[in-house]
Amino acid sequence: MNEMLKIGCHLSAAKGYEHMGREAVSIGAGTFAFFTRNPRGGKAKKTDEEDVRLLLEIMDRDHIGPLVAHAPYTLNPCSADKKVRGFAFIAMEDDMKRMEYLPGSYYNLHPGSHVGQGVEKGIELTAELLNEILKPEQSTIVLLETMAGKGSEIGCRFEELRSIIDRTDLKDKIGVCLDTCHISDAGYDIINDLDGVVKDFDTVIGLERLKAVHINDSLNPPGSGKDRHARIGEGKLGLETLSRIVSHPKLRGLPFILETPNDLAGYAKEIEILKGVYEE
Repeated sequence: MNEMLKIGCHLSAAKGYEHMGREAVSIGAGTFAFFTRNPRGGKAKKTDEEDVRLLLEIMDRDHIGPLVAHAPYTLNPCSADKKVRGFAFIAMEDDMKRMEYLPGSYYNLHPGSHVGQGVEKGIELTAELLNEILKPEQSTIVLLETMAGKGSEIGCRFEELRSIIDRTDLKDKIGVCLDTCHISDAGYDIINDLDGVVKDFDTVIGLERLKAVHINDSLNPPGSGKDRHARIGEGKLGLETLSRIVSHPKLRGLPFILETPNDLAGYAKEIEILKGVYEE
């Protein structure tokens, strides 16, 4: 018998770590994601070590993890503005220290928007930031997220992520999180040629670097470059495509994170749906 589907969703960290753990258990999640700080700002709460300890107990008891933390949306490592890049450095360096309270977790990062500087410059600046921050002793693996290509985003092509990885010194501390909405919106045909896309990823980046999947439907047709998430089965990807993704033999065992427009009850329903279509 194959292992069970490890699936969860984004949970609010507002009420603390233990509360997130209890919520995860209540909706049948085997993993979850959370923002390390205000997603639209820069503030981060002081870490409560006892609160973290209680979460770790829940995770151990209920077999939850690894967790997939998310950097704030305002963190742009390849901005043309030095102040914005400065914030990216300060916030991410602080996040890396606090992530060590949750050893062996992942930290998901949008590779950034080059804002008119060009893709190559964006790649160079993002790799530069990673080389300043990543440390050999850290247990956290930083995941570059596949993007939709909206505006001047970098990371909408596998080759761009590979180029960032190639320029990163500590390659064992870097991985990739694949977002199903994003790669479809970026033009990868996961509806009709999932095997081909998985093979392409393996050829360009290597499946050993794929550590997590954001499992989302898309409001827009493939190749739109717009990045609009939809609830499972209510978008252009559809339940059949998403069920093939969670059941794909090359993706088994990865943590799948829902980022659909939902409340907790909605996430519980989607987790139940995807567990129901998961083919062991």
